[in-house]
Amino acid sequence: MKDIPGYIDITPGDFKEIYQLASRHALKRAAESVKAKDVMTRKVFSVKRSTPVEDVADLLALNGISGAPVIDDDGKVAGIISEKDFLTRLGIKDTGTVMGMIARCLKNKGCMIVSIKTGKAEDIMSSPAITVSEDITIQEIARIFTEKNINRVPVTDSNGHLAGIVSRADIVRYVPAQYKE
Repeated sequence: MKDIPGYIDITPGDFKEIYQLASRHALKRAAESVKAKDVMTRKVFSVKRSTPVEDVADLLALNGISGAPVIDDDGKVAGIISEKDFLTRLGIKDTGTVMGMIARCLKNKGCMIVSIKTGKAEDIMSSPAITVSEDITIQEIARIFTEKNINRVPVTDSNGHLAGIVSRADIVRYVPAQYKE
């Protein structure tokens, strides 16, 4: 308010309402104008179709990520492989958590991991991958996340090659960053 010359006579309630309306307007404007290329992570951990699932699991665990794009020999996105794909392949649909898997392994007196140990990324990936272009808005990406129940989407360039990835966290991180001065 110090930046506004003069005096504005409003109540605290008026100020709160103006602030909330302005904030909603700014968020809406940002969501309609900010593109995937503005928020995407450019350093993407990806795997090839032929990558052993053991190596995929290592990559995800070592980098603290829950999924990665699967790339074909032409550098195009062939699918996505995530924790959910591992759990689904193990037959764990209702208890899609690590503890659910442990409980199930203990009940079976064996471990279901053995059934996929020799597999490749292409054997368990979700395909075809849902991808977006660099120019799609974050508002549209958020809609895709909700409609498709996904947490990340690969971003492709005009040739269909992997250019980056947008996660829910990327969108959430973007909003507060815009209000820093």
